[in-house]
This record gives sequence, structure tokens and C-alpha cells, in this order.
Amino acid sequence: MSSHALVLVDGSSYLFRAFHALPPLTTRDGMPTGALHGVLAMIQKLVQEEQPSHVAVVFDAPGKTFRDDIYPEYKAHRPPMPDELRVQIDPLHQAIRALGLPLLIVDGVEADDVIATLTRQARAEDMPVLISTGDKDMAQLSEPGVILIDTMKNTRLDPAGVEEKFGVPPGRIVDYLALVGDTSDNVPGVKGCGPKTAVKWLQEYGSLDGVMAAAEDMKGKAGENLRAALAHLPLSRELVTVRDDVELPVTLEDLAPAEPDLPALIALAERYELQRHLKAWQAKLDGGAGERGATVVDEAPGSNMASPSPQPLWSLLSDPSGIHAGSPEGVRPSSAPQGRGAYSAILDEQALGDWLKRLEAAELVAFDTETTSLDPMQAEIVGLSFAVQAGEAAYIPLAHSYPGVPDQLEREAVLERLRPLLESARHAKVGQNLKYDAHVLANHGIRLAGIAHDTLLESYVLDAGQLRHDLDALARRHLDHETITYEQVAGKGAKQIPFAAVDIETATRYAAEDADIALRLHQALWPRLAAEPGLKSVYEEIEIPLLPVLMRIERNGVCIDAALLHRVSHELATRMYALEQQAHALAGGAFNLASPKQLQEILFDRLALPVVSKTPTGQPSTNEEVLEQLAEQHELPRVILEHRMLAKLKSTYADKLPKAIDPRTGRVHTMYQQAVASTGRLSSTDPNLQNIPVRTPEGQRIRQAFIAPEGQVVLSADYSQIELRIMAHLSGDAGLLRAFAEGRDIHRATAAEVFGLPLDEVSDLQRRAAKAINFGLIYGMSAFGLARQLAIPRAEAQAYVDLYFARYPGVRRYMEEAREKAREKGYAETLFGRRLQLPDIRSRDARRRQQAERVAINAPMQGTAADIIKRAMIDIDAWLSESGFPARMIMQVHDELVFEVGATRAEELAAIVKTRMAAAASLAVPLVVEVGWGANWGEAH
Repeated sequence: MSSHALVLVDGSSYLFRAFHALPPLTTRDGMPTGALHGVLAMIQKLVQEEQPSHVAVVFDAPGKTFRDDIYPEYKAHRPPMPDELRVQIDPLHQAIRALGLPLLIVDGVEADDVIATLTRQARAEDMPVLISTGDKDMAQLSEPGVILIDTMKNTRLDPAGVEEKFGVPPGRIVDYLALVGDTSDNVPGVKGCGPKTAVKWLQEYGSLDGVMAAAEDMKGKAGENLRAALAHLPLSRELVTVRDDVELPVTLEDLAPAEPDLPALIALAERYELQRHLKAWQAKLDGGAGERGATVVDEAPGSNMASPSPQPLWSLLSDPSGIHAGSPEGVRPSSAPQGRGAYSAILDEQALGDWLKRLEAAELVAFDTETTSLDPMQAEIVGLSFAVQAGEAAYIPLAHSYPGVPDQLEREAVLERLRPLLESARHAKVGQNLKYDAHVLANHGIRLAGIAHDTLLESYVLDAGQLRHDLDALARRHLDHETITYEQVAGKGAKQIPFAAVDIETATRYAAEDADIALRLHQALWPRLAAEPGLKSVYEEIEIPLLPVLMRIERNGVCIDAALLHRVSHELATRMYALEQQAHALAGGAFNLASPKQLQEILFDRLALPVVSKTPTGQPSTNEEVLEQLAEQHELPRVILEHRMLAKLKSTYADKLPKAIDPRTGRVHTMYQQAVASTGRLSSTDPNLQNIPVRTPEGQRIRQAFIAPEGQVVLSADYSQIELRIMAHLSGDAGLLRAFAEGRDIHRATAAEVFGLPLDEVSDLQRRAAKAINFGLIYGMSAFGLARQLAIPRAEAQAYVDLYFARYPGVRRYMEEAREKAREKGYAETLFGRRLQLPDIRSRDARRRQQAERVAINAPMQGTAADIIKRAMIDIDAWLSESGFPARMIMQVHDELVFEVGATRAEELAAIVKTRMAAAASLAVPLVVEVGWGANWGEAH
């Protein structure tokens, strides 16, 4: 894009997309700021990258437009703007004006119409135009010299791109939109006419008028639907056509950006706690960058020359954190761009020796590996990067291979020289997701020790459940720094090259930056953690010690009986076929059970079942929850649900697990993610071993395929009803405490309390109701949900809940106190100090607030359970290592630990594991652990 160009920003599109895409951030006093953060970041990034001579940020005006006058139903079913978004609009407008960017809001029309008018005016002056929007209606403005950019998807469309995306040229976009309609704006289209049909008709008949003229001769349901729409299609076309003749309060000359008002920006950033923006704006102000006529010094390494230059808008928005330093002698410097550190490639023995001395003497070493694969069990090292001082890092290329590649140090020799440092517990290391790097080093026979910090875990403990924790996101959030992405150095898609084929200079910029950023992130995050004793304890006593434990479990892997799984796959396929035939008979004809569209037609048109809920696109939903409700009225939804369950078991486990067997170890190696679940629970991936049903025959068949090697058994140790026990501890309710202390069946005991019966007179239905209440309260179930689960009237379910609280008043008190504490603090907390931030707990949106309140009740229980089993894993792993007991931990599944042990030592291990798991926490009720063992995982239960 030429710098003498007009950039038009669809501010309203930015606003809504940022609000729905980004975490619901708030200030300390509860003011929502997520959209404010996001829109400012997107606008500044866009202006910095495009450097336009003219720019305008355009928002919809409040109130009705001319479209409402011609069609009162236009956007009529849209819900009102959420209060959490509304309160961010005024400060956003203030910030945009303070940035010096022209802001346009024109009454009676939409932002689209203002953008169309400015585009027409600019093209009349032969000025290139870039329109930044996510609105598909804007595609009609595409023409030579007009580019559409979607910053959230990082795509650009010229006229050819529009045709490739939509199937019609820009001149036919209006016709296309009129045929398809728009449910979000309530623009009526042709029933059953989706994008493919619209494209087909326009290609065949040339235009909307041509399609309408052909309606009488069009056969079938499509022709019938088109004829039914003829009356409103001209109106639809008018509604989707943007106006380019709006009377505007400005001319193109008025759209040149002004100097930013840095004091005003800083005041806004301080008021709304925009820390990322505050840092950049304050740095510019401190450096005098905001003063008209100021000069900047572009200080390249080794240069002391300063040259005057003007201060365009985009220079005030760039990364202020550039650091330049001299390179150590004998090391090749990389031409890192301004704003990045001084990064060097180590290519000879002297340079390696110099860096080894620095690493040995450093208090903390940041490092990262570049590899051949994302699979940690298969990955081999291509190079390593190190940093001991912010802004300076080195990369050691070891296995790059491409024409003209410089000589590199020999990989195995370098790894041997690094081994003492990497295996030393007294040399502290920091990195991002060091469990992966530990695996990679283990593939080369190196046992990484001295993991002092991991920025992934620092971020997770500080901000669990709200934000992404990858290096790029953390650098952006905490350092206001845009990292070099892997795609930028290696390409993407089919054209992506292996990292070994990336030239060393480019690889150095990328790899050394990773080590540098990890060190800088630690320096930003650690003071925050250290200032919070509870969080610091969770990080230092649970998450960091757990990291090597998980790595060992992952490397241990599990044995799989592939032949059994092949038989199970065949059994499941046979049952699925029978269910298919049954479904076809119930539906009155054959259909694709995996097709939501066909299922919608059969359930809601043919069988006339009620529409329970709709998808975001307005279609009747056929998700699992909906089918569960419909199964009460018809047999077909139940058959569909069973078919789906079997299909998932077949594809996810019976078919996939044999393919996941590592050819080198003969075992399956899952990966445990520490920084995903907001409550602290671990997640199993690649493959996921935590979702195999335990109580269904099919799930048991899958579990039977998890086998022990010859002479050994699989031993399972499972906490019994741990979350209910934590509920008893947290609530202090006398009835619950007594039931657990006496070792009674908690659900039968609850039923006896609720219904006022002796234990031996409680019926199975009453026990089932009590169990549903016990677990339902943990997950925030309402009386409505209980009624549906037990298939009883809602009034009866409410009576059960009322009786429960009357018998267990401590539980009600705990729930009320949990909500109140969360409202006061803004977060929920486990017994061990883990926090889950709850920004919606003070929301004015009742639905979001109530959901946050349910989480406030549930998170302390789920999170404490997660902390307890993590503490048990750390303790048992240490005991196994110190004692030399011949057993190994091979899986963690929610509240269960799974081991392999010699058959003759199983009873001994069971007793020790049971004792250690029970001692992982001191509660007001005993922690009970159930242990079993057998030739396979199924038998161990």
C-alpha cells in the first residue's frame, strides 16, 4: 500500500469483533476494558504497518438509519448492545481522537455508507484506498485501487480475491447478498438459498434481475422458494447496497492524521489500566517523541551518529523497547531489526567457549531448542539458543542444511560440552514450555535439571482461564513486543520448509529472540508472582515440581493391545451399521446421520419435533444437549446419540490408538498440558486418554486394550468422591462431615437426610436423586436441570433442592459466601492458593454474572482436587525415585493415577500409594483412595 493512501477503519466492526474475541478484561474497580484494549491495539498496528497519508476511523451512529425507515424489521431481532461494551465506547472514542486519528460518526447512515462515500471520493482523486473491516458487505466496494483487509484473519482482498472468496465478482456482491439474505441484520433472502446456490444462479442467469426473471421456469423446491421471495428481493437488494453519496462533515484533506496527544493518552491508559499501551506512550513522552519537530537517533550497533527526522504518526506507535549492544568477539552478529535485541550466531569453538563461560557464571540462563518436529518424543535438535541478559542472545546452529550453508559446529560434540551445564541442578534455567525442551534433550541422552522457572507456568498461575499463554501472546501482552513468527521464517502450508532449511541468519533472529523474550518475560512476571504468597506457593510447590514428573510419565507411555482394538473397531462398526438402519426406519428413509442439515430437516420438518435452541447462524441446533431433550419425545434422537457415542469411540480410540504407537518404544505417549484448564486440572492430548468412558461396556472394552507387559500388572488408584469431600470441608456442614467420618454411602446418607428416612429404607430412585443433587450443586445445576435429569416435574425437583438445603445448611452458607467472596475479590481460590479470575462476577449482564457465580462455587472444589492429585504425583514420584521401588507411573486421569508394577509387588505398591495419596492434603474428612489391579486397565477398576 502506498504511503500516500487513505486507510478507512470500520470501527464498529472492530469494536464488536474485539469484544467477542478477546478475554473480558476489567480494571480493578470492575470497569470492562477488553474491547478497548483490542481495538486500540488493532488500530495502532494497522496504522504503523500501512503508514497512510490519510486515515479515518468510522463508527455507526446511535439511533435509526434510512434502512430502518424503508424496512422497520431491519436488525430488529438483534439484542441490545451489552452494557459491558457500551461503557467502553466513549473512552475508545477519546483514545482514537487523542491518537490524532480522524473519527467519523454520521447520523442516519451506517459506517459502511460513510466508508463507501469516502472510497468514491478518494478514487475520484486516484488515491489508493485500504478498507479494514470484517463485514462481508464491504466486498461490493472492491475495485482496482481498493483493497479490503481483515486484520483478525490477516487477509487482503483485491477484486480477484473477492471473486475467489465469494464466487462472484465485486459487481455482483449485492445480488449475491440479496439472494442469501443476512440473519444477523434480518435481511430476508431466498429460503434454502445458500452461498453455493446463489453463485450457481448468478453464474447461470447473470444478475439478480436475471434470476428473478427465470423464477417461473425454475423447477422443484428451489423454484418454489425463489417465487415466494420475489416480492421482497428488490427490498433486500436495497438494504444490502451501501450508499456512496452521504453528505459528510469532512473532506479528504481533513483526514490527514494529527500529532498524538500523549499526555491525554497516558491519562486514559492510567484511568483504564491499559498497561501495554501506557508503557509505549510513556516511553515516547519521556523521549520527547511527542513534540513537534523532535529528532530521533537511529543507533545501529557500533554507530554514534544521530540524524534528524520527522515524527510521523506511525513512529509514535512502534515498539519502544529496542536494545542494541555490541557482539562478543568471534561471534557473527545477526542483522536484527531495530526494536529487537543484539542476536548472534555461534559458528566456531572460540565463540562457543566464550558463551559457555558466560552461561557458567550466570545466575539464570534462558534457553530454547529448535527442532525437527513438534512431537517431543520424535524431535531432534537443529540448534539451541541462550540468553543471560535482556536484549542479548546467541544461537548455536547445529544441523542446518541448505545450499551454501556455513560451516557449523558438530552437534554431538556441542551437546557434550553443554551436558554439564544442562544436567546441573545448581545452574538455574528458565524457558517457555521447558517440558518440551526436556523431552528433546532426552532424545539426545541429556537429562535436563535445574528448571527454576517456566514463563508458560508463571503466566498460567497468574492468569489461569483468561488468556493465552504462548510466547507470542505473552510478549505482546507483557512486553508490547511483536515476535517473529515461525511462519515468517519457514513459510506456511504446503510451502513450509523444515527449520533445518532456514538460513542461519534468519534462524538466528528467530531462535535467539525466543531465548531473549523468555528471559524478559520472566523478569516481568516473576515480581508479580513473588508479591502474591498464595500464587507463589502454587507455582513453586506444585507447578514447577510437577513439570519433570509429567515429563517422566509421558516418556514412560502405556502399552496398547493393537489387535484387540482392531477387533473392537470391527464390533463398533457393526453396531453403528445396525443403528444406522434403525435410524433410517425411524426417519422414514435413508439419510446421512453425520449431516446436521439432513438431521434438522428430519427432526424439525418431517417429524415436527420442537426446536429447543438455535445455532449462531439461526439454524435449529442438533447438538447433544438438544438430542437428549428430544429423546424424551421420540426414539430417533436416542439412536442418533448412541451412534455418535460409538463413532467417537471408534475414531478417537479404537482406530487412532494403534496408529499412535511409537515405533521406537512400542508404547503410546500422551502429552499432559499444565496450562490449559482454568481450574488447574491437567489435560491429556495427542492422544487424549482422559475421556474414555468408565461405566459403559464400550468404554470398558477400550480400557481392556491398555495392558501391562508380561509379568506385570496395571494398578489404578482413584480418589473416591474427592470433590464432595472438599465440599464437606469447605462448607463445614455437620451432616456432611458426619456422613464422611462414619464412612457411609454419601448418596444414600444424603437421601436419608433429605427424605427423613432410615438408611435401609432409602429407595434406588431416592439415592439417584440425592446423587444428582450432590454432584449437581458442585456444577451449579438448577432445579430445572435436576428435573430434566431425573425426569420429574420441576416443582418436585425444587422441593428436593429445598429439602437438601434445609438438611445441609452449611452447604447453602458456603455457596452464598463463595459468591460474595468472589464479588469482593474478583476471583475464586483453592485451599492451596490457586486463583481463577472471574471478571464477569460483577457484570451487569445477568447471564454472564450467574455463570461466574456458578464458577465461584465450583472452582474451589475442582481446583483443590486438581492441586491434591498434583501434590500426590510429586510425592509418589519422589518416593519411587528415592526408594528404587520397581514400578512406574504411566497415566493421570482426573482423580486417578495409573501404574505399572510387577505382579508380585502390586499389593505392596497399593498400600504405599493409598497412604501417600490420602496424605496429600489434610481435610476435615478423610481422603479415601480406591485401589485395584489386573492384567489391563479395565480389570484394575
